[in-house]
Formats: sequence, structure tokens, C-alpha cells
Amino acid sequence: MATIRASCGECGDVELTTDDVHVRVCTGDSQGTYSFRCPVCLMTVIKPAEARTVDLLVASGVSYETWTLPLELSEPRGTGTAITHDELLDFHDLLSDDRLLGDALAELLDR
Repeated sequence: MATIRASCGECGDVELTTDDVHVRVCTGDSQGTYSFRCPVCLMTVIKPAEARTVDLLVASGVSYETWTLPLELSEPRGTGTAITHDELLDFHDLLSDDRLLGDALAELLDR
């Protein structure tokens, strides 16, 4: 098992094994990160990782995972008007009144 040296923002350089480190790469933009739990302060540390670093860590036996950006990020924005303070208060009142909430849900289901 390989020994990996990494840096914790609180504790400085620490030594880890391949089981202690985890790599994640986004399929959308190929950005990578690696994470580990510091053996000294027990805080989780997440650091950006260039493709070369990802390759070295994975070749050493570090676990590897890909993830995808949420589809909501590709939806168009800025269409419609901004919610007003009064609309927010009305929504709050609606959520706190079970009868009004039930009526609103029933109306939505009838459409």
C-alpha cells in the first residue's frame, strides 16, 4: 500500500495510505478533487486536483468516483419576474395554515 503525503490547513503535512484518500472527478468539466480525513485533527480536507494528480493518485490505488453537475445548472435563468417580499410573506402564511395549504394543493391537482 502506497504512502501519500498531503497537507492539512490546520496540521500541515500528514502521511496517509491509499485507503485514506478519495478522488472525485466531475464528468461535465473534468475538474477533480481529492479528500481525506486528517489523522491529527480529524477534519475532512478537500483539495482541488489537476488531471496529473488524479492520475497519480488513482494509479497508486486511491478510490475514484465520477459525478455529474445537476441538470438545474443548464436550465435557462432570468425568465420571469423576481419574487417580491409580499409574495414571500403570502407563501409563508400559506405554508403555516393547513387549511389554506390543503386548498392550494387541491387546486393544483384539479388542473
